Formats: sequence, structure tokens, C-alpha cells
Amino acid sequence: MDADRMQEAKEEIMNAVLEEFQDKGLKFTMDDIAKHVGMSKKTLYEIFRDKDTLFDEMVEHTFSKIKEEERKVLENPSLSIVEKIRKIMIVLPGRYENLNVRQIALMEQKYPKVYRQIQKRLESDWEPTIALLREGMEAGEIRRISIPVLKAMIEGTISQFFSRDVLSEENVSYAQALDEMMDIIMRGIEV
Repeated sequence: MDADRMQEAKEEIMNAVLEEFQDKGLKFTMDDIAKHVGMSKKTLYEIFRDKDTLFDEMVEHTFSKIKEEERKVLENPSLSIVEKIRKIMIVLPGRYENLNVRQIALMEQKYPKVYRQIQKRLESDWEPTIALLREGMEAGEIRRISIPVLKAMIEGTISQFFSRDVLSEENVSYAQALDEMMDIIMRGIEV
């Protein structure tokens, strides 16, 4: 399989993983993915040697999509600093807005390495956001705050969304929860 076809196949597989994960949680099988994309299990295993590798790639794929969306927010000249701050902190690619975050918490037990990778990614790559917050403080559009405290609040809240049933009990999607969290935060930091 040439490099272009391999990349196309991986993208198709990542989309299938997302859909199967939404439908079945962690219980989907490699056979489910192979059927979903219309390829043999043998071919799927040539691309991803096992489900752990598939999940590792899915985490990288997801966060790369998030970074693409962040870049679009940062480069959008029609957004104010405050609008950019609000959007960049909760940016999600469209297909991930209804993510079943409770299933991510279950990964901690079944796929601890993948769960740690997710946690690490959530805690890293804050530089563009931090720069935007500093710009907002310098411009007087947000009040002076402790960025490490804000970062810890957001990371802690997202971790709670993953580890508790609060969203499903309240019938709130992950995207809705992020949006409400940012409404609360922005009311606290806007001038």
C-alpha cells in the first residue's frame, strides 16, 4: 500500500473507530472496525497491530484535529481576543462534540497507557492559550489572573467530566458541558 493510500485508510479507520466507540464504547472489536470500513481483518492488522495501537493512533489523531481547530481560531481575524480565548479552550472538531466521555474514564482500567496519553495531552500544548490569555490581560480585555490556577481548574473539570457520571445523569453532552464551563469561567475573567 503506497503512502497516500495508507493515509486514506488510516483516516477512514479513525472515523470508524470514533463511530464504533460512540455506539459500543470500549467493547467494539477489530472485526467491527474491519467490517465498518470494508476491509479484511488481515489488512487492518497490517495497519494496526492491535487495539492498543489503534487507540494510541486515535488519541494522536484526535489531538491533531483539535490543534487544527485551535489554529483556525487563532488565525481568525474576525474574532476578538475574548472570543478567541473562549473558543480555543474548548475547541472540538465537529465529529467529537457528542463524545461519550464516560467511556474515556473506563479506559483508565482497560487501557491505562492510552488513558495516561490522553491525560498528558490535556495537560500539554497550552502555549497558544497562555499567550492569548497574556495578550488579553495586557490589552485589558480580561482581568489579571493566575494562569496556572485557571489551567488547573479547566484540567480538573475536564477530568471530572471523564471520571463521573455527572454529564449522563444530567443528560448533558460533553460539548454542552464545555460550553457551560467556559461561560462560568469567562464571566469570572472578563473585564
